[in-house]
Order: sequence, then structure tokens, then C-alpha cells
Amino acid sequence: MNDERGDGGSSPKDANDANGNAEGEDRTVGGAASAARVRVAEVAKHYEGTEGPIRALEGVSFDVSDGEFVCLVGPSGCGKTTLFRIIAGLESATAGEVFLNDERVEGPTPDMGVVFQEYHLFPWRTVRGNVGFGLEKGGIDGEGGIDGEERRQRVDRLVELVGLEGFGDSYPKELSGGMKQRVAIARALAVDPDLLLMDEPFGAVDAQTREMLQSELLDIWRETGKTVLFVTHDVEEAVKLADRIVVMAKEPGRVRETIDVDLPRPRARSDAAFGRYYERVLGLIRGERGTPDV
Repeated sequence: MNDERGDGGSSPKDANDANGNAEGEDRTVGGAASAARVRVAEVAKHYEGTEGPIRALEGVSFDVSDGEFVCLVGPSGCGKTTLFRIIAGLESATAGEVFLNDERVEGPTPDMGVVFQEYHLFPWRTVRGNVGFGLEKGGIDGEGGIDGEERRQRVDRLVELVGLEGFGDSYPKELSGGMKQRVAIARALAVDPDLLLMDEPFGAVDAQTREMLQSELLDIWRETGKTVLFVTHDVEEAVKLADRIVVMAKEPGRVRETIDVDLPRPRARSDAAFGRYYERVLGLIRGERGTPDV
């Protein structure tokens, strides 16, 4: 495949490869990769059911390199959202561990910026007030906010970054769904997290807005160099966005395969190579045996 980037510049993934993370290098837990920002190590989640234990997740392991954009996909019921909550520190695992910067995740941390499908904006706060909330509440280090002028400058930069210039004093009720999600992304970035963790963030908007937000997210990723772990049910979205796609299977939820998406950006659904990746991932989700390699 062609390694040339269609956007005319290097992505964070390219920078990692140039620093010795060669294409095809083992990035699995315990492998040779040295730049893992996130490690998910043998994570399991069991629940007590009326007919015995329910294994929602079993032996889930993968890693996300620094500056990498990874999408997590799988069939309904494979435990994607449960895994997301465990990685975010919102739920405990029955077994296994999650590490961020080689430190065990034991609860929510400002080192992760979390974006959900629902916007969770404060209706009584303006766009600026919502974006700057984390800076007031816990600050970058979780021990105190930053001073007013620095906070104002950072909030203004983020409002501009997500394309909401002129709407800083607007309230959520005055915004469209796409604009609200832009506010949520800016709020997640405000504390300068090491990881941007996103769960179906564009699932509640129309198709045209979703496509626009996908392109804008890639622009933000390129500009900030953030590590992104993005959960989605949309295979086309995963192929469009990701450096790698982690495909899950269900009963129990586990990693079936990890696919490197070696395509230049921007990516078009009409491209034949895009279609081959799409069919490959879709076949794995459906559990088809003998799914052809890309």
C-alpha cells in the first residue's frame, strides 16, 4: 500500500514510525513497541446472572501508541461500551488491568478527556463556560484551577479550534447537535489530556453533520497530536478515521483481530482499497470465516 499521506503532511502515526515504530512492528501487550500510551491487559468483566455468571469481556488485550488514532468496533453485545467505561476508570474490571502512561487506571483522571454520545453540557453555562469548566474545577493537575487570563486564552483557542468562533456566549439550547458535540470535544481537550477517549460521539447527529465532524476531528487530531481511542458501531467511520481498527467478537467479548489501515488521508468510500478494508472489517464482525486479507 501507499504510505504517502493524502493530506500533504505527516500524521502523528507517521512521526511514531519515523522514530523507530516500524510498520508491522508488534504492538500487542508485551510486544516490542515502546511508545504505548494505553495498554489494556487481559481485561475481563463478569456479571452474576440468573443462570450463572455472564462473561461480558474475557482476556481483552491491546495497546494504543502515542499519537495513534485507534477505533474499536464489534457486533452489538460484544462489550464495547463496558470496555470503554473500564478504560475511562468509570467501572472496575473483574480481572486484568488498564494502564495509561504505564500507570494503572483506578478511576477517572484528568489525563483522559472523555467524550460520550450524549453531550452532557451544563444548560446554564455558555459555550465558553462549558469548555472551561474542567479548568475551574480541577485544573491541569487536578489540584486547582488555572488563573483567569490563562483560562480565558485557552478556552478561546479551543472554541476556535472546534469551529465555534462567534458562539462563545451562546447557551446549549441555542446550538445544533453538531455544535454541542464540538463543545464537548473542546471541553475534553481543555485540560490537555494524554488520551482522548470517545464513545460513539457522532451517533446522535445526522449523516451530513457526522461526515463534517469526522473531518474536523481528524484536523484536531493532526493539529494537537493527541492519542485517540474511538468506539463506534459504524465500520465506514472506523475505516475513514483509524490508523488501526480493533475488531471485537462477542460471547464473550474479546479481541478477534487488529487491522492496520494503510491508506492515505483523506479517505473516500468510493475508493477500491477503502472498500476492501470495509468488507474485511464487516466480515470479521459478522463472524465470517475465511474473510480475505486486504
